[in-house]
Amino acid sequence: MDTVFRFLYEFLSQFFGSLLQIALAAIEGIKHMFDFKAYLRILNFYKEDFNGPEWIFVALVIVFLILIVVAFVFLIVFLVRKYIRFRKTLVEQEELLEEVAKLNDEVSSLVKEKEDILAMKVSHLGLKPNESEVEEPTDPEEENVNADGIRFAKLNEVDLAYQSYTKKNYNNTFTLEELVELFRNFAASQLHLYYKSEMIRIFIAALASTKLIILQGISGTGKTSLAYAWGKFLKHDSCIASVQPSWRDRTELFGYFNEFTKKFNETEVLKTIYEAGYTDDVYTVILDEMNIARVEYYFAEMLSILEMPNKDEWIVELVSSSWPNDPKKLIDGKLKISPNTWYIGTINNDDSTFMVTDKVYDRAMPIDINDKGEVFEPIDTPSQDINYSYLERIFAEAMNQNEMSADILNKIEEMDNYVIKHFRIAFGNRIVAHMRKFVPVYIACGGDEVSGVDYFVARKILRKFEQLNVSYIRDEIDGFIEFLDQTFGQGKMKECEEYLLRLKKLT
Repeated sequence: MDTVFRFLYEFLSQFFGSLLQIALAAIEGIKHMFDFKAYLRILNFYKEDFNGPEWIFVALVIVFLILIVVAFVFLIVFLVRKYIRFRKTLVEQEELLEEVAKLNDEVSSLVKEKEDILAMKVSHLGLKPNESEVEEPTDPEEENVNADGIRFAKLNEVDLAYQSYTKKNYNNTFTLEELVELFRNFAASQLHLYYKSEMIRIFIAALASTKLIILQGISGTGKTSLAYAWGKFLKHDSCIASVQPSWRDRTELFGYFNEFTKKFNETEVLKTIYEAGYTDDVYTVILDEMNIARVEYYFAEMLSILEMPNKDEWIVELVSSSWPNDPKKLIDGKLKISPNTWYIGTINNDDSTFMVTDKVYDRAMPIDINDKGEVFEPIDTPSQDINYSYLERIFAEAMNQNEMSADILNKIEEMDNYVIKHFRIAFGNRIVAHMRKFVPVYIACGGDEVSGVDYFVARKILRKFEQLNVSYIRDEIDGFIEFLDQTFGQGKMKECEEYLLRLKKLT
């Protein structure tokens, strides 16, 4: 055992002793560098041999050394100040998040206080909160207490409205490329909203790739307007849910069962999803300012449901049991989420919002809207009746007819290996599956394969670079741009290269 200890001592001493020598040498070097007596001693030794011109040269050398020292000190001060500013920004952001959390707690307290007041009112009637049967209230102010056994008022209204409804076949015949122009001209001629064909092309390809779309960009560029116009175009107004900072769980999205009134507080989002289950039309739910609260909190269950490949498993439990007067499509308290509904979130990235996590971005298709559309003379185009089944069919046909080529898939694999090697980032099978849907539909909408890949990679993959310390990868960015030019063609990956150059400017 003594031999092992001697070995470890000598072996580790070789390493740590070297580190100590490096540190001591560095300290000694700095001391030697600023040994002004040594400089003066050297100058005194040679000064008798200098003539007039040589003294000028000596003075220039001394000035040069002084400038180097000043620059070194300036660099240290600059780095320290930059770190202090960076740290101050982080502290301010943390304080803001704490303030938001405090406000959320206050909202929760107010809600609890409201429920307590309601409980006190109910107690005047001689009721207990857990009673399932209540008598008809005698006080007209207590009309909200359930006496008819109907706890889903809005959903029952939908049942009544659609009790004799049969799904309609609109005999659609348009192509995806024609759909782009129909929507673009409708938005311009009917709503005076102007979008480039490329933006509509990306939007429709995004609809084909996932049920969750994120429209992001600076304020005032028409993020909410695009989703709003899409609902108008389909003759089904988009359901706009204005996200609040207090949203913490799925009850904000669907509603909740009130144990005191024995009624379910339904939201418009729930009503829209329920109504969509009756038809073969296309519906849209807009989550406006979706990151003003944590998306992975209130939308977590929907993220998991929409990820299931079997749409028959898209089921959410609203209540734990069934009542005789429950809505027709609510089976044992469970509701099947209709696949003909898309969820479009709008986000602003500023200090008042939360960062959208990878869990959300990986399941969504982000679209950047940073430019205002140019005004053009549109063809007068009315809104359209569109079958969801037809839209899904032409999406599937586009994916079969425009499958990504083996050459482009090989290039994407090469890019994946390059990114792993140089940036230590990889993208999973989910992202590749989204790409195999997005790019073919983008082509069918009038785009080309490389441009579709370019946009998808820039928004879904390169976005992950923001998680890294940009100053550390700055020197790798030029090499990556060169790799993209060599692999995909000079200037073909324009979106990717523009994103990388913007990222580089941040350092």
